Amino acid sequence: MTDRKLKILMLAPTPYFADRGCHVRIYEEARALRTQGHDVRIVTYHLGRDMPDITTIRIPSICWYKRLEAGPSWHKLYLDLLLFFKAMLLIPEFRPDLIHAHMHEGAFIGYFLKRLSGLPLILDYQGSLTGECIDHGFFGATSRIAGIFRRIEQMINGFADRIITSSGAGTAELVNTWGVRPQIVTPLIDAVDTDVFHPAPTQAGREALGIPHDTFVVAYLGILSRYQGTDLLLDCIELLKKDGIKVFFLIMGFPDTHYREEALARGLADMTCFIGKVDYKEAPLMLSAADITVTPKLSPTEANGKIFNYMACGLPVVAFDTPVNREVLGDTGIYAYYGDARDLADKIAALVTDSCARAHFSEQVREKALREHSWNSRGKLLTAVYQTMLSRQP
Repeated sequence: MTDRKLKILMLAPTPYFADRGCHVRIYEEARALRTQGHDVRIVTYHLGRDMPDITTIRIPSICWYKRLEAGPSWHKLYLDLLLFFKAMLLIPEFRPDLIHAHMHEGAFIGYFLKRLSGLPLILDYQGSLTGECIDHGFFGATSRIAGIFRRIEQMINGFADRIITSSGAGTAELVNTWGVRPQIVTPLIDAVDTDVFHPAPTQAGREALGIPHDTFVVAYLGILSRYQGTDLLLDCIELLKKDGIKVFFLIMGFPDTHYREEALARGLADMTCFIGKVDYKEAPLMLSAADITVTPKLSPTEANGKIFNYMACGLPVVAFDTPVNREVLGDTGIYAYYGDARDLADKIAALVTDSCARAHFSEQVREKALREHSWNSRGKLLTAVYQTMLSRQP
């Protein structure tokens, strides 16, 4: 069993690939599995772009649905139905050994495929379905629909033969909050390709972006939204401006129109540069323009994949003190009080004036990324999870 090369059908109910954290996990998992000789097919929405070396199969084009941003949508009901039929037609041709479903929507689709095909199902858990809907303002935490979604989520958690989680906090949430048996849950936190993301001179990135070489740059790379902490990030920048701290924020991600206008309204145009969505292959160059990085994400259990890229590039990371961030960064992170824009600003200001601290954290985060967070090691762990699951099938 240990040497057997597997055929893996991945369900990605999302507009893959759209240069954001969830998609990076899907791509890098598939790439790590291919490196070990496994055959991976990703079935996904009509939107997004194909990535090198991974076979991507898409549902029929839906001309009126063009959303690439993260978050729930009622349109996904019929998109997921099309995804089910596309995967169902692929199974007799591809003859996979298992179904690897990303997120709860994928596991819901995967359950019916499992019933029809007899294939084992693994859920790639990246956070609570209900929690994501609440974070995105899809419904309120105490609403009736939230209660319905919690029951649906509880049901879907029971569909999978095995579950992998993108954080230890996610594992604890599944076991302690949702009552999932710990024997079927394995943490498989995100990682990074340390050959692609690596320290580089700031000149190249700054020349590409037109940023003066003597500017102190703080970078953010990721989705822009309230639950990602973007509103708090603007609060932080406003506080730094009032304090007279000379610093420039390179904000990379989408959707950026609202926050660009908000920064302008607050008088922060001279301290910010919004460059919109960044192609994944261009991210290392863009990050090379920075002196330090920031991640104000607020979710206590959802993965925070951008941190791995920051670390591999040797960039000090300022983050809120959450279990997920602690799990990834350990003692190599600079932590602000949770949800506190004032403390976030103070932590950034301290690094602006302390070049020795910046050099120390830069060395520490790169070393930790190399030692603990490579996709090669994650791919081996994922293969072991597959093999355990398959060995227990009747």
